[in-house]
Amino acid sequence: MEPKFSAVLFDCDGVLVDSESITNSVLRQMLIEMGWDISVEECIRIFIGKALKDQWEPILEHTGVRIDDAWISSFRARRDAALRTDLQAIEGAVQAVEAIHEVYGEKIACVTGADRAKVEMQLELAGLTRFFGDRVFSGMECAKSKPAPDVYLAAASSLGIDPSHALVIEDTATGASAGIGAGATVFGFSNIGPTSTDPQKLRDAGVSRVFGAMSELPALAVQ
Repeated sequence: MEPKFSAVLFDCDGVLVDSESITNSVLRQMLIEMGWDISVEECIRIFIGKALKDQWEPILEHTGVRIDDAWISSFRARRDAALRTDLQAIEGAVQAVEAIHEVYGEKIACVTGADRAKVEMQLELAGLTRFFGDRVFSGMECAKSKPAPDVYLAAASSLGIDPSHALVIEDTATGASAGIGAGATVFGFSNIGPTSTDPQKLRDAGVSRVFGAMSELPALAVQ
C-alpha cells in the first residue's frame, strides 16, 4: 500500500474523539446558570466547531456578561473534568489512525481549533498519543483559528509538505473551510450523531467527499 497524499491531517473533536456532546453539555449548563435558557439544539448550532472566545457576542446578548479569560478558564476546568470521566474515541478511530500511521508514518498530525492542553489530554485518554507524538497543532496558537487556514498551513510547514498535497479530515463546515482555505483536499466525516454536521452542509462547504464510518477512511487515504 502507498499513500495517496503527502500527509493526513486529522481534526480532533468529532473526528478522533466523541467529545462534542460532553463539551457542549458543560457549556450549556454554564450558560443556563447565567440566565440563558438555551436548548441543546441551539447550543450545538451556535457553538460547535467554533472557538468559544470568538462567540462572546451571543453570550453577551443573552446574559449581559462579556466572557473573559477567567470565565473561559472556569469553563475549561469543568469541561476537562467531564472529559476525563466520559470521553471515548470515535468508533473505529483508533484502528483507522493505526492503519494510516502504518502507511504514512510521521506524516500524520492532529490539527485542531481547541486549546493544546485539552487535545493532548483527549489523545492520551483515547489511546492515540502514540501515533501523533508531538505533531499536534492548535489554532489558538495561530494568529487566527479555524475557519482561517492558519493552523493547517502551520501543520503542513512543520511536516515539510505542500498543503495542496495534504488530506484533511474534518467534521464541521468551519473546519472544512480551514482545510480548503489551506489548499488541501478535505474529506468530511458525518456519522449522523446528535452533534454531527449534516452531510449536505459539509458538501456545501466544499469537501471532496463525505464518509460516515471511520472504518472507511484507510481505504480512502491509501492506494
